[in-house]
Amino acid sequence: MSIPSPIRPQVAQLLDLHPEVAAALLSGGPVVALESTIISHGMPYPQNVEMARGVEAVVREHGATPATIAVLGGRLKVGLTPNELELLATDKTVQKISTRDLPVTVALGGHGATTVASTMRIAALAGIRVFATGGTGGVHRGAHETMDISADLTELARTDVCVVSAGVKSILDIGLTLEVLETQGVPAITLGGTEFPAFYSRRSGFASPLTVHSEAEAARVLHAKWTLGLTGGVLLANPIPEEAEIPAEEMAPQIERALADMAALGLTGKATTPYLLGRIVEITGGRSLAANIALVRHNAAVAARVAVAYAALQR
Repeated sequence: MSIPSPIRPQVAQLLDLHPEVAAALLSGGPVVALESTIISHGMPYPQNVEMARGVEAVVREHGATPATIAVLGGRLKVGLTPNELELLATDKTVQKISTRDLPVTVALGGHGATTVASTMRIAALAGIRVFATGGTGGVHRGAHETMDISADLTELARTDVCVVSAGVKSILDIGLTLEVLETQGVPAITLGGTEFPAFYSRRSGFASPLTVHSEAEAARVLHAKWTLGLTGGVLLANPIPEEAEIPAEEMAPQIERALADMAALGLTGKATTPYLLGRIVEITGGRSLAANIALVRHNAAVAARVAVAYAALQR
């Protein structure tokens, strides 16, 4: 099949487009990128592969083509087969990789589950403008001592992709994360609300810097931003559905307990988020896992509608 025009020939040599994704890109149809870290490091088996297949189905139901992204055998994969999804969900050699890790994983022929940052980068290389995830990374609590700030924020500042998430993960310092996004010139926009969401919870206590009221409005923002030559991404925060949320006041002590447990173990770096999310699942008796699945599916539906609206504006 022909290479879609946004893909540079040198990149195409390292990239495998699923035929369904390639056809959608060639026709200018709506495509939604999906990350793979949530599959390999975010949920236990078999919920992880069931979630991945379910999220892809949600994207299709809302009129777009899903493109789950990973690195397998050193190849950039944009759109995965059922067997590749199963590999990501079960193979313990799959590494969690951010943008920093991409060249090493590709050069050495490794397997990598992509974070928000690396998924954004690969999506942009393939010409995909909209990406659905669970929650984005940000400034970690205590970052004034650890300097632990997610590469997701750097990638949002320089890569032309809209990230649809349920806000930044509630284990982070949300206020400082919003400050960094503002400094980097990244629009942090809440869909349908004036308070920025906090992943498991609809409310964070922080006002949203910007608001849109529909997916069509969000698509017009993307069109305007990139038409004006304003490079970089957009964070579209989509609050978790009311029936699935765990209120912030209920989650706060659970998060503090998980943070204390992590500190006792001395965990740092990219091991922190998977540990914290897993520990919170244990502490909440699985309730946070159910919330996580619900918000990912909700984000996929919103991202698909944004992608459909954005594709219509390009015709």
